[in-house]
Amino acid sequence: QVHLVESGGGLVQFGGSLTLSCVAPGSGFHLTTMGWYRQAPGKERELVTSITADGITDYADSVKGRFTISRDNAKNTMSLQMNNLKPEDTAVYYCHTKYYNGDSYAYDSWGQGTQVTVSS
Repeated sequence: QVHLVESGGGLVQFGGSLTLSCVAPGSGFHLTTMGWYRQAPGKERELVTSITADGITDYADSVKGRFTISRDNAKNTMSLQMNNLKPEDTAVYYCHTKYYNGDSYAYDSWGQGTQVTVSS
């Protein structure tokens, strides 16, 4: 089972920046599509951005031009650079990955979540 560990959340002013990180320690697995989700109080968890193993990215309209997702396949890490943050970006951010354990089945795993709070 892949265990994802997140870091980088915190409190930032309107217009500020934060970088979130996600790492999958260990070995014996292959990470495929990864992404970042977020969940604000009283709202459903939503997909913010995703990146394939080959580096193809997709972004929710609400973050396009402000957020950048990246990954390092050699280190099994993923990052989210968040610029020009807005109060509506306030949420718990979760990293996510699909992965293989050596068979043909695509498993998935979630990080523990990290709080991002943007003050106005």
